[in-house]
Amino acid sequence: MNHVERFRALMNFQPVDRFPRWEWAMWWDLTIDRWHREGLPAELDDVFDISQYFGLDPYKQFWFSTTQSTIEAVQHHVEGTVSNMDDYLRIRPSLYPDHGAAIAAMQPWAARQAAGEAVVWTTLEGFFWFPRTLLGFEKLMFAYHDQPELIHRINRDLLEFNLRLLEQIRRVCVPTFTTIAEDMSYNHGPMVSRRICDEFLTPYYLRLLERIKDMNAVTIVDTDGDVTKLVPWLQSVGVEGVLPLERQASVDGMALRQAYPKLRMVGHYNKLVMHLGEAAMRTEFERLLPLMHTGGFLPSVDHQTPPEVSLADYRLYLRLLDQYTAS
Repeated sequence: MNHVERFRALMNFQPVDRFPRWEWAMWWDLTIDRWHREGLPAELDDVFDISQYFGLDPYKQFWFSTTQSTIEAVQHHVEGTVSNMDDYLRIRPSLYPDHGAAIAAMQPWAARQAAGEAVVWTTLEGFFWFPRTLLGFEKLMFAYHDQPELIHRINRDLLEFNLRLLEQIRRVCVPTFTTIAEDMSYNHGPMVSRRICDEFLTPYYLRLLERIKDMNAVTIVDTDGDVTKLVPWLQSVGVEGVLPLERQASVDGMALRQAYPKLRMVGHYNKLVMHLGEAAMRTEFERLLPLMHTGGFLPSVDHQTPPEVSLADYRLYLRLLDQYTAS
């Protein structure tokens, strides 16, 4: 099987020759700094290039930010700057950038993906993520009650921006899957209620996911923390999968599988055992094996590999990953 066939088969609960080997969040900058001191070639600083150095499968991400035209987008220059509609309208001209150059850069990847030599995935910013970026968490929570028209205006604009992007993208390179950045849960569960989701997110998700499904791309929501209580709402609007299933937030992948048999899942490998030696790392893989056997689950580190993990530790993790994902 090629890389695209393998991913699609796994996400469709079909047999695969082996599991994909992919780190969705890659590594902290501090981790890479440590590895450079420990023997990672100094010229390797791009996460895709580093993943290829380690022999991971070629998964190429394109993140389409609401604030900058590059994948390295940093949002600190707008974070928390909006308190009301006037603030939003004032900074709106600096938002929703032109991603023409990034989309053009997808062209060579389209050919590689068509040949099964690589998997292209896109990331869009979601309808909780972006209002929280603009308002900050506390102001957003009050705005759901006090300024609903502001949240709806932001999300209408975001929907139009994302739909335009999808139309531009589909002319160049249709991704195998799309992640939607949300981070709308924490270690005790969702940050918003089902009522808030239904009022402020559902209308926009339904339209966005309709377009993504027209492109035959799998849709996965990226939300840290405990996603368990969010899953029914996510599935109700058409989301097919979730990541990263953080172990430290007590997420139970097998419980999710039993409750939601067709939920696609990525991650769930506890990053905090990766510096504890082979026995601990092997035990973690053994924990995931029953879930792997159910299909629809791609094991991966449950967030960025932390700097406590040495280069030798990571090479050991990769050796075990190869072993446990062999079939």
